[in-house]
Amino acid sequence: MPGKWILAGEHTVLRGGKALVFPLTSQYLEIFYFTSEMPFEITLRGENSLEIQSVVNAVFARALETLKIQSETLTGQVILQSNILFGAGMGASATLCVAVAEFFHFLGYVSTDSQKEPQTDSLYEFARQLENLFHGESSGVDIAVVLRKKPLLFSREQGIHEIENYHMPQLYLSHTGAQGITKDCVTRVKNLGLDQPQFAKEIDERMMSAVSQFSELLNHQKNEAGWIDAMNKAHSCFRDWGLMNQNVKNHEELLLKHGALAVKLTGSGGGGFMLSLWNHKPIHLPFNLIPCTEK
Repeated sequence: MPGKWILAGEHTVLRGGKALVFPLTSQYLEIFYFTSEMPFEITLRGENSLEIQSVVNAVFARALETLKIQSETLTGQVILQSNILFGAGMGASATLCVAVAEFFHFLGYVSTDSQKEPQTDSLYEFARQLENLFHGESSGVDIAVVLRKKPLLFSREQGIHEIENYHMPQLYLSHTGAQGITKDCVTRVKNLGLDQPQFAKEIDERMMSAVSQFSELLNHQKNEAGWIDAMNKAHSCFRDWGLMNQNVKNHEELLLKHGALAVKLTGSGGGGFMLSLWNHKPIHLPFNLIPCTEK
């Protein structure tokens, strides 16, 4: 199942806003299940497998608790293989939660109806509840794109719409060198809303405006100035939310120095990956770039 990246709408999607989210198949998680009569075993392979063992165990434990299943009743081996970094805004927690939900669906404990809207589907809701472990409150946007595997315009209130026939400029993802903790970032934004409600409202409106602007830009073949403006607008929200540490600022400066036209954090902030807009294919950079376009 694919990872994801968010063009715009982070945080405000929890408060009635929309989000533009895209699957990223170069980042992925695979799950394999081998039936046997042996005691149940979870094996991890890939990115940071040792470091996230406790995280994976916690998700399975929450699933068992929610479904009222005794762990002793499970048998066989689950293998999870992922190349997605946790705390990077690329959907590591969502792919894990969807994989666990689909595993229990395979065993017959979770139902699903692919004809339903995701928000009313039991598998979607089960995966979203599992992701609350990471987010405190999961909007469901990451779960939706991992399940749908399509670009989405996501709204908790107005539903989910697939994006078709869109035009994407040269956008790339690169890691800032810092890890972002989603739950901490969500809490920070919520606290700003309590302490400075008017300022927080202005930031939310700015991000919602950026989402609308990006939605229009995706319908046009070329509007470089519009993309620069929308990215700067969305990026400024992370700055005003207080979600840009020195690592993030240094990475931003480096991208702009090497010729990026504009940059924007993606995900919850505080680190993780950064989007960058280019008018040419970037080369000779001191870090890896992941192309966003997979059409």
